[in-house]
Amino acid sequence: MGLFLSKIVNLIGNWDTKARIVMLGLDAAGKTTVLYKIKLNETVTTIPTIGFNVETVKPKPGLEFTVWDVGGQEKIRALWRHYYTNTDGLIFIVDSADRTRFSEAKEELFAIVQSDEMARGIPVVIFANKQDLPGACSPAEVIDGLGLRQLRDNPWHIQGTVATNGGGIYEGFSELADMVKTYKRGK
Repeated sequence: MGLFLSKIVNLIGNWDTKARIVMLGLDAAGKTTVLYKIKLNETVTTIPTIGFNVETVKPKPGLEFTVWDVGGQEKIRALWRHYYTNTDGLIFIVDSADRTRFSEAKEELFAIVQSDEMARGIPVVIFANKQDLPGACSPAEVIDGLGLRQLRDNPWHIQGTVATNGGGIYEGFSELADMVKTYKRGK
């Protein structure tokens, strides 16, 4: 009987699931660099994304993310809402060394989670990217700059990252994986 229960617990704990993740943020925040660092474990030279990149990654055993990296130029942001449907998680990337754009990033983040097309309660992981640059804000400063404590209807986590060397990326994806599993169980 104990062996049977153990097998059931293992099956429940390791259930295979797929999740659709949308990765957004202002232009030049490092979205594409993050995507290819997690996918290929390589730093790739990128150009501004006009449109989107889509890749499948496996952040944890039994969980597969299809990640949609959508360009962040102001003209493209109006199209973001077309990627919200059936999304299970949001990665929002912020250039933590560019505090002059925090208010713009905050406005976009809150517009995303409050959009009619985005599911309520979607988990959000914020990558405070470019932590290696001089004058970069700490994750705590990014929390204040983006007003994240006002984000009450969505579980969220902030992760300091350095996309070029992978610092913090795997931890952020791991946290999102846990949040997505919880979110999907509650659907």
